[in-house]
Amino acid sequence: MRVVFAGSPAIALPALEAVCAMPDVELVAILTNPDSPKGRHGVSEPTDVGAAAVRLAADSLSAGTKFLILKPHKLDVAIRKALAALKPELLVSFAYGHIFGPRFLALFPFGGINIHPSLLPRYRGATPIQAALLNRDHETGLSIQWLAREMDSGDLLYQERVSLSGRETTESLSAFMATKAAAALPAVLSAIACGNEVSKSGVTSHPQTGEVSYCAPITKDQGRIDWTQSVGVIDAQIRAFTPWPLSWTLHNEQYLNLLEAVPYADASADVSYADALAGTVLGIDKRAGILVQTGDGVLCVTRLQYRTKKALEWRVFLNGARDFLNARFV
Repeated sequence: MRVVFAGSPAIALPALEAVCAMPDVELVAILTNPDSPKGRHGVSEPTDVGAAAVRLAADSLSAGTKFLILKPHKLDVAIRKALAALKPELLVSFAYGHIFGPRFLALFPFGGINIHPSLLPRYRGATPIQAALLNRDHETGLSIQWLAREMDSGDLLYQERVSLSGRETTESLSAFMATKAAAALPAVLSAIACGNEVSKSGVTSHPQTGEVSYCAPITKDQGRIDWTQSVGVIDAQIRAFTPWPLSWTLHNEQYLNLLEAVPYADASADVSYADALAGTVLGIDKRAGILVQTGDGVLCVTRLQYRTKKALEWRVFLNGARDFLNARFV
């Protein structure tokens, strides 16, 4: 089966490698977003998938095969013609970031499938992992679905539930889902090659059921912490916005990123916060971290950084921070 893989961020890499490893699948093209400026100096760099594609292309040439690497700004006539010449049969997409129109999907006799890290139809959209963490869900999951005209609405080929501990970050949960996707994808592709029916792997196609919900893209401005919110809400935000856009506050008119924190629950500690204003640095727990008042409790901060400085463990950070204890974040 001749496959085109579409993806951009690191979460898609294990799935791409799983496609490459299947003996009955021929990867004919990788589709990813264009290179973009990154870092302080704005040097143009490829997406994670784009960088991996170069390495995989070298491996494929040594094995006597090759595939195209395409980085279009839009899926226009030229891209459709380039792909049509490859005679692809199936599109596999994971976090590509573009909508596939009917003329594009018509290039693939088997159609297209999409990997989505949620229990569809819950959290259709661009940020399902962040949404599950922000809402403090007890479980999420992985779905593999047929691509359809409406976003994330296609019939399901595979779905797996994943329990959440309440300490995951977007970074850690993305890595976990990436591994899950790579493990599940080969059986789905084998089932499709067998005619989209029940195969020996037990894969079936069925409509999505349940309440539909959506998640919107996240912006950098959403990272600012509202200290009047509950400690649970702020903790969830910090975890959901790691590694991007990060959660931040202002201290002495400097931007301060809070990278790791946990709700503080040591009832034996000698910490008085009944009358403290939200955002007040109450003190430290020598075993735990920096204690900050929230709308309904105390947050214990363990790793932080001024925006232009290095990320530091809290003890090291305090060695160089002025007027920090008893300050108030805004």
